[in-house]
Amino acid sequence: MDTEKPSTSAAAAAACAPIVQDQNPPLLDSPLHGPTLSSSSSFEALARHDDPNLRRLATQMFQKTEEYITNELNAPLEDYRLLEEMNKATIAKYKDMRQIAENLNASTSDLSLKFQQLAPLMQQIDEISDTVDKLEAAAYKLDAYSIALENRVKCVLQRKAGTGTHATQ
Repeated sequence: MDTEKPSTSAAAAAACAPIVQDQNPPLLDSPLHGPTLSSSSSFEALARHDDPNLRRLATQMFQKTEEYITNELNAPLEDYRLLEEMNKATIAKYKDMRQIAENLNASTSDLSLKFQQLAPLMQQIDEISDTVDKLEAAAYKLDAYSIALENRVKCVLQRKAGTGTHATQ
């Protein structure tokens, strides 16, 4: 072992302390309470500190920590509130869509009933239309026949008129 004199109390504690295996950190001396695990803090948990700046900083730290934790806990709550509002809006939209679907169903049923009531009348209209088409075709045939007959009559009259004028001469 080394026989050098330590320059600090932490170094002295390290030199005087029994050799500790790597699993446990070396213990450091606290000026008030003996060995500690940290050499970077001069704050002793049980010691009384009357420094107003230290109190102000500690109070600020606790306020900021409280604010941070509160916000961390409120963030999921806000997410759930938003999700709840979205679900309410979705429920309202589905109610509206259901009402529209029911109205469409009722309208479709009414139209189907009216169509069934009008079906015999439409069948009669189709039959009348077919009859009118047949009558129109017959009228065109009759017109063509009457024109042909008129032309024959004119031809016969012209022949008679032509033979009658030759006989009188």
